[in-house]
Amino acid sequence: MCRCLAKMAASCKTCVRTALLDAFAFTRGALSSRVAVRTYASDSRDGEGMAHFGFQTVPEGEKAEKVYKVFESVAQKYDIMNDAMSLGVHRLWKDALLRIMNPLPGCRLLDVAGGTGDISFRFLEYVRTQQERLRRRAMRMHQTPSWQEIAASYTSEQATVLGGSRAVVCDINKEMLKVGRQRAKDLGCGTELSWVVGDAEELPFEDDQFDIYSIAFGIRNVTRIDKALQEAHRVLKPGGRFLCLEFSHVSNPVLSRIYDAYSFQLIPVMGEVIAGDWNSYQYLVESIRRFPDQETFSHMMEDAGFFSVRFTNLTAGVVAVHSGFKL
Repeated sequence: MCRCLAKMAASCKTCVRTALLDAFAFTRGALSSRVAVRTYASDSRDGEGMAHFGFQTVPEGEKAEKVYKVFESVAQKYDIMNDAMSLGVHRLWKDALLRIMNPLPGCRLLDVAGGTGDISFRFLEYVRTQQERLRRRAMRMHQTPSWQEIAASYTSEQATVLGGSRAVVCDINKEMLKVGRQRAKDLGCGTELSWVVGDAEELPFEDDQFDIYSIAFGIRNVTRIDKALQEAHRVLKPGGRFLCLEFSHVSNPVLSRIYDAYSFQLIPVMGEVIAGDWNSYQYLVESIRRFPDQETFSHMMEDAGFFSVRFTNLTAGVVAVHSGFKL
């Protein structure tokens, strides 16, 4: 009996010790993540008024100018280079973003740093498909409408083909917007799509205006990411959703080495051959490596006021979709 009690006591002692160690490890992990956020915010601006431009440290104002020149230089070849660099996989990543977004007819989208319109075009097409699905469902429920009802439904459909949905593309770079506008014209897009010159750190919109804020492969080029996140939170309606598609960090060490070799040795070469611009694509590769990892960026979103923050890794973490809501 005494031996049993002794064993039970020893077992309980071990369980308590394990639980305390687990709690300590969890707390230390949470604190480490918070420290990483503060460290990134500090490191991304080496001294007051300084920022990273790739692996260089430059004044904040100079970074904005340099980034502008990068995208001004690559605008005409931007879509071609995206296909070449990602072997076309960027299209699948953007499709995945729309599936996660799952916009319904009537949603209003703000697509920041969306100059060439890739996300907005997908958004409008997705909503159009959703609207058509809803219309067919309504017709199935009402099998034998009169000719007056048929005529009224067609009139209504033409008037609200997207259910009132609109997309606003906001980009600081006029050359990127010029490319996007031409694509919209070629695709026959109308008043459901608007183009605005604007800075992600100081958006030209009133508070509580949009249902969805998206930014794809753009936030790492912003000088003050924390400020851009605060602006995203400000312009979203209560209940609105923030979605960010961005290059991230590969956890598998073997794949990470292969990815690094491909990025640093091949992408600048492709930039030179296809776009005649080595330096811009060298910067883009370096900017990817400077961007915080998935956990750190998630905590930055929480610090900006977003709730229910989570991320989804795509292609083993080469890119990630970050999601959060404004309450």
